[in-house]
Amino acid sequence: TNICQTVLFWYRALGMYFKVPVVLVDTPFLYGEARPHQLEYIADQLKSLVDIAAGVARKKLDEEAFINALLNAREGAILWGECLATSKARPAPWSAFDQFIHMAPIVAMRGTEECNAYYRMLLDELKDRVSRGIGGIANEKYRLLWDNLPVWYKMRGLASTFAQRGFHLVIATYTNAWAETAELISETDPFFALAQAYSHIILNRSLPNRLRVMSTMVREYSCDGVVLHSNRSCKSYSMGQVDLKDRVSKECGVRAVLMEADHIDSRSWADGPVETRLSAFMESFP
Repeated sequence: TNICQTVLFWYRALGMYFKVPVVLVDTPFLYGEARPHQLEYIADQLKSLVDIAAGVARKKLDEEAFINALLNAREGAILWGECLATSKARPAPWSAFDQFIHMAPIVAMRGTEECNAYYRMLLDELKDRVSRGIGGIANEKYRLLWDNLPVWYKMRGLASTFAQRGFHLVIATYTNAWAETAELISETDPFFALAQAYSHIILNRSLPNRLRVMSTMVREYSCDGVVLHSNRSCKSYSMGQVDLKDRVSKECGVRAVLMEADHIDSRSWADGPVETRLSAFMESFP
């Protein structure tokens, strides 16, 4: 339950279609750090999934394979974070739009050696681009942070709109979310460690934490501005963005703009208003 509400609707629909149960793991929303009883509550739910999965797969849990997948998942998330960190260079070797595409393995193949091999290769290429001064766009003038999911069906158009004016979206809170809790994963007490990792992600934490994460990213990635996507299909990610826009702008001394759209439903997109708002935002830069 630490995800966009739309995803839950998707799986409920799939459960109805295939006539199978939908099993949820409830992650209590965090105001500050997780308390022991909250982590135990999540860990107990994860342990109960072992019996459910064993019943579906008709075989017992392989402890060695489980720990191996856990360690692979941690390594993959760390490698993904190292790939993202190459964007601290000037010019950044790739854009947030590139990252939205290359995050596929960490989303769908996390815990496998194939995922980690992919990111080792990608990291080598990104480091090579940094060493040769090759940027993700032709003329990087200003660097931006993107907040929330991408507008999947408009990525090409948005990427071109920003790049043509020298605006480089170098990092996103969404891509960072798949790396931010990697260090919490441990084989010592795997279920408790997973409970920590799943509960401390950005979507499951308070606005002060969101502000801290965004402000840190603005500074570390030398961003000149922030683009916040108010996403109708992810209310948990979009709530509080009006305040976040004003506070991150004031705290970091950067410009910020809030655009309304939907990461998956194109009926919520309107070219005119979005282009007008983004153009005004970019024209405000010297």
